Amino acid sequence: MTPDTKVAMKRLLKRSSFIVGIVRALRAGVVDIRELYGFVRRGHQIERYLRNSQVRKLQLGTSNSLIEGWLNTDVLPTSREVVYLDATRRFPFRDNTFDYVCSEHMIEHIEYHDALFMLRECFRVLKPGGKIRMSTPDLRVLVGLFSNEKTAVQNFYVDWMTTKFLPDATFCKEVFLINNAFRAWGHQFLYDRETIEMTMKKVGFKDIRYYQPGVSDDENLRGIESHGSVMGCEEINQFEAFAVEGDVPDLKDQNRNEVTEFKSTIPSEIVPSDREAIAATS
Repeated sequence: MTPDTKVAMKRLLKRSSFIVGIVRALRAGVVDIRELYGFVRRGHQIERYLRNSQVRKLQLGTSNSLIEGWLNTDVLPTSREVVYLDATRRFPFRDNTFDYVCSEHMIEHIEYHDALFMLRECFRVLKPGGKIRMSTPDLRVLVGLFSNEKTAVQNFYVDWMTTKFLPDATFCKEVFLINNAFRAWGHQFLYDRETIEMTMKKVGFKDIRYYQPGVSDDENLRGIESHGSVMGCEEINQFEAFAVEGDVPDLKDQNRNEVTEFKSTIPSEIVPSDREAIAATS
């Protein structure tokens, strides 16, 4: 078989709805098996962590960036040390379980209504006085690239990102880059500081404050981001992203009405029964 024939066959197979359907079904089956396996074994993992941890810390969307001393979770665990957890569904924990919750470059990967539900769950499982920290790309920084007079830092960012991720973008690079930020890597909703702050306050968090990635006044939240290392350039991460923290009020019950009023905005199909949460922590 000649190389040209091989290329033609590959193109033909890619256009075949039947073949594409089979491949997608097989991939989905692998994902389902991984989720089922993670679901079955997570009860013991969670119980062991909670039993052995005085300061309880939950990371959502871990991927490969495990943090020592945290309960590292992900919807697709990458290792046996990562616990299965779908952050768009009810968390398998009782109220007031954790002292800290964090996520890094995760919230932008889910739809806004799912993010609202996730934050509501974070608020529920955090203890009074507990803290949440998230880092995410800054929409205002990305939109700011669409300027005729760019700073040296903006030019460096545009050139570095297009060279690494968009090598075919040889003109109007910022246009390709901004479009890519909305469409690539599974991004669903990008935030600026005002939007994420108002969303956190809606859920009940208070004292919202901002930091550069890696920086915090709380030693438990300092130096936990690693996205710059994953990308291969910390300067890029420092330019494009921000970290935000918020606190659960000490008198948490007084904020319960503000939190529960948003339950009606969450689709019923992503709010499963409490039985799973009770079974996983009993």
